[in-house]
Amino acid sequence: MVLSIVVLAILIVLNFYGLYTNKFYFFKFDNYIFPLFAIVHFIFLYVMWFKVKEREYTDPQMRNLEYAMYGIFLIYIFKILDTAYILQSYYEYQDHIMPTTFIPIGTFIFFLQLFLLFLTILTFKHRMTMVGPYNFDNINGNIDSWQ
Repeated sequence: MVLSIVVLAILIVLNFYGLYTNKFYFFKFDNYIFPLFAIVHFIFLYVMWFKVKEREYTDPQMRNLEYAMYGIFLIYIFKILDTAYILQSYYEYQDHIMPTTFIPIGTFIFFLQLFLLFLTILTFKHRMTMVGPYNFDNINGNIDSWQ
């Protein structure tokens, strides 16, 4: 969970970075989409930490949050493909002046995005093993949070 938080924080900062220009863009609306999805990821990590710490069962709110994370997971895949496309475009624009940081920073971002994808899958697996499955057949037995 700690690695997920660190990787998300780094990727949020690097989301504002323009690979082609070697500048940060804070006034582009598109750059704020990933941080909004990262907030949902942070909330899911908090809920996971809380459920593991308190040894609580899953609840419908956690299930809904995880379903939202499945959609965000698809967005993470899109971001990886987008970064890979930008990196491969380096060879199309070789004749233009490209910043020297294009390949190193781009590769770093690409591997961080892959690592975030792996950590997200690992978090889903940990939810299944540490918190338990979404078994709502006995919903009245698990609804009392004062136990």
